[in-house]
Amino acid sequence: MKKRIAAAVVAACLGFGAVGAPVSASADSPYWQCVTFARMFSGINIFGDAWTWWSQATSKFRTGNAPETGAVLVFRPEGRMSRGHVAVISNVLTDRVVQVTHANWGGSRGRVEENVTVVDVSGNNDWSQVKVWYNPIHDLGTTVYPTYGFIYKNAADPVNPSASVLQTASLGGSAGQP
Repeated sequence: MKKRIAAAVVAACLGFGAVGAPVSASADSPYWQCVTFARMFSGINIFGDAWTWWSQATSKFRTGNAPETGAVLVFRPEGRMSRGHVAVISNVLTDRVVQVTHANWGGSRGRVEENVTVVDVSGNNDWSQVKVWYNPIHDLGTTVYPTYGFIYKNAADPVNPSASVLQTASLGGSAGQP
């Protein structure tokens, strides 16, 4: 209960009531699936149902449990969300509050929603459970969604898949230098 109240207070204090409105669609607008949109918007070139992105990413991309702008948050399949869901981090507001841009979510089927608030409600602060802003009630929704974590755009280091190639280069210097 305290986590829910704290998350709602953070969302209210940061002024998230107006975010999450779907981008209006015209007659010639495409019907967006979350995976097609996330692939195009993030540049992370993974195909297949959203729930398969995590296993596909582990050998090709850096993955983890800390949000970064441009990363993709992968939701686990559960309940009516049988194929999972993917959403692109558009803003990191705190270590436990982000905004995502995603498609085909809830009442906005086939449409894109920009800067929707997502709050980490996991006990270990590891983004394994989240709540998503629900515009009709102007508050976080009541459902807790399980997630796998974040896929980051930079490629995985083949020796240490959890470290990015860019981090490895910056820590070890450029090629040919000690």
